[in-house]
Amino acid sequence: MPLPIERGLAKTFAGHIHYRACGSSGPVVMVSHINQQSSALMVELLQALGAHYRAVAIDYPSHGNSDHIDWQPRIEDYARAVIETMDSLGIERAFALGEAVGAAVSIALGGGWRDRIDKVVLVNTPYFSDDATATKDIADIAAVRPQDSTGFPAPRSIDFLLTKDPEHAPMRPTQDWMDRINVAQFEIGRDRWQAMQALAKFDTLGGLQALACPTLMLYGEHFIYGRHRALLQARCPHARIETIADGRFCMTWERADDVARQAHSFLT
Repeated sequence: MPLPIERGLAKTFAGHIHYRACGSSGPVVMVSHINQQSSALMVELLQALGAHYRAVAIDYPSHGNSDHIDWQPRIEDYARAVIETMDSLGIERAFALGEAVGAAVSIALGGGWRDRIDKVVLVNTPYFSDDATATKDIADIAAVRPQDSTGFPAPRSIDFLLTKDPEHAPMRPTQDWMDRINVAQFEIGRDRWQAMQALAKFDTLGGLQALACPTLMLYGEHFIYGRHRALLQARCPHARIETIADGRFCMTWERADDVARQAHSFLT
């Protein structure tokens, strides 16, 4: 029987932040989601973690059921939203875990709030080598994420995704997963590029260099940015790197049990 998911709102500098939580006891793990998604895509991971931890996943500002903001946030702003959600829930210290953009948020948490974050787990850490690469990669992604004439996201089918953009799909995506992705993008609406723009400006290497806490870097075997793992680890030499076989994007959904198992081994 899956563990129940709780939901709530936390008042923060960015308005009300919506969160999902699972597990009633144990250390707290603050979970951060992928670009253009929400905590709805982290339900399986929350339940997998909930057996040993109190797992809490926020929706970034403008995402999911959180309030929309009319300004361009930084990755550090998403991290601040996590910290202020912790404050609202009376959580003094926690572990941080995130995938893709969520990995960047977890880097910012570990480096910027050392008195609050004890360890970080980075799943599929993205990396843009320079501004030109960031611009090109974001443009390539935008080209396969259709929109209507007003700029509002248009739904995608699994066939469209696997034909046009297989590198940004799990290994075995289902219709249920695609439906949740479409809903998550509708919730963000025309603000859906905020997180990618924040990532493009984030100093990933500098952030990793600032990490003093124990760090686990998990990579899917087929993750597109996995080729940069040696460079990233060189900036955070104490980090442990593990590879999840047959993994790609959205591992926190498709491989939730494996991610939770690796995280549990590291965090304890």
